[in-house]
Amino acid sequence: MRVLLVEDDEHLGDAVKTGLQQENYSVDWVKDGITADQALKTENFDSVVLDLGLPRLDGLQVLRNLRKRQQDTPVLILTARDSVDDRVKGLDSGADDYLNKPFKIDELYARLRAIQRRQFSRATPEIQYGEIIIDPVAHQVTYMEEVINLPRREFALLQKLIENQGRALSREQLNQSIYSWDEDVDSNALEVHIHNLRKKFGSKLIRTIRGVGYMVEKPSP
Repeated sequence: MRVLLVEDDEHLGDAVKTGLQQENYSVDWVKDGITADQALKTENFDSVVLDLGLPRLDGLQVLRNLRKRQQDTPVLILTARDSVDDRVKGLDSGADDYLNKPFKIDELYARLRAIQRRQFSRATPEIQYGEIIIDPVAHQVTYMEEVINLPRREFALLQKLIENQGRALSREQLNQSIYSWDEDVDSNALEVHIHNLRKKFGSKLIRTIRGVGYMVEKPSP
């Protein structure tokens, strides 16, 4: 899944980016509020890790701008501002969760997974679709009771499509979900990933919507 990291502290930002990448996230890191605001206007992210004390534009204003645009991207605030008043302002401005500095990186992972679950109204970490079970914590997929080993991008693509079942997603949306800015993307890379997933889970799992993109159908009642 793709995360926008907004943090101006070089040491902390580098550590968080590295940690998230080790957890199989695609991460784009920006260091000021104006750049973050522009990125959120033009790109699709699955979640945002947002510092408040940013140069050029405060993190709270970045958050308010995001919600004014009716964008529901989950936002986890990372900040040294630990007063109750600051937490209330952040949550009332549209944040989904709040994590004070300093923090343990494992807690950051867990909170990101939690806000992602809430976005899709899931009570448990596992995502089930027919005989496919996705475990984002273990980065594991089970199909017909057999563990299927997926590369990072195929895993992220399968999760994205199943979480949005019944909704056609464009090539741009899917590419933005699995690739960060600093990754080179071959023109046919997405088609290769789709082909590989169809081989592993059946040709009917992912439907091509001509002129739009791809979709996983909602299961029949």
